[in-house]
Amino acid sequence: MSKNPKKTILTRQQIIGYIMLSPFAVCFIMFTVLPVLTAVWLSFTEYNMIQPAEFIGLNNYKLLLLGDRIFITALKNTLVFAVIVGPIGYFLSFFAAWVLNQFKFRNILALFLYIPSVTSSVAISAVWSYIFSGDRYGFINNTLIEMGIIDEPILWVSDPQYIMTVVIIISLWMSMGNGFLVFLAGLQNCDKSLYEAGAIDGVKSRWQELKYLTLPQMKPQLLYGAITTISGSFGVFDVPVALAGLPSPNYSAHTVVAHLYDYAFQRFQMGYAASVATVLFVITYFVGSIVMKSLSENDKDGKKQRRRVLQ
Repeated sequence: MSKNPKKTILTRQQIIGYIMLSPFAVCFIMFTVLPVLTAVWLSFTEYNMIQPAEFIGLNNYKLLLLGDRIFITALKNTLVFAVIVGPIGYFLSFFAAWVLNQFKFRNILALFLYIPSVTSSVAISAVWSYIFSGDRYGFINNTLIEMGIIDEPILWVSDPQYIMTVVIIISLWMSMGNGFLVFLAGLQNCDKSLYEAGAIDGVKSRWQELKYLTLPQMKPQLLYGAITTISGSFGVFDVPVALAGLPSPNYSAHTVVAHLYDYAFQRFQMGYAASVATVLFVITYFVGSIVMKSLSENDKDGKKQRRRVLQ
């Protein structure tokens, strides 16, 4: 005789948990999952928002990867921006949070560092446009001319040679965002007893405390900061557009998101824009997976080294 399979009976606590989770699940499916799936489907079509979408297979991807030189330029600019601003902004955020955590009035100091990230990028770009103005009255040009370093003003936001450098500098200044606050909160919630035990067992310097005691306790915050930094660096759009326009001179500050915006909301080629968005999503997901895996492996190695130190 065959045995009847055991029926899974949900407890009252589990039912209440699913009910409480259902509003978020519905919103997540409606506003995240369905738009992503719709974008992937539209990437295989020709769609101009007026006529019905027409399935064209991989033609958008063939044109994007093999025939669109501007997209290749935008991809190179985005990768250069992400490679520079992503890691540097990530470490600057953590280092600033680690330093501020040792001060008494850290909340006030954290406010001054956090303000640029919540201020409108257009407003910040207006201020930096004066600093990097291409005439003699710009702050940097005026200073360099008075010091005798240059004779003629430099066109910081018009010369393709300097535009990306200016965008990177401004983006680094604005990099103290949510990751910075998460790092600061994680540092404040670290278990203080571990530091006392570490001091007794041989941990002497602040560097050893950071490496063996602080970082292993902040794995969730480090992962969150890494993901937000990656998504932010690959999604750069407003600063280069506000400074150099769309398109920028010689496409020197043209990014993937700017390319997507151009085809979606200026040319209304939604199918092609969806293929750009899909490629950007795949790249961001791939890089994020690598970073998460590397941080997980480093966390395991750090736990082993911490055990060795405390033994």
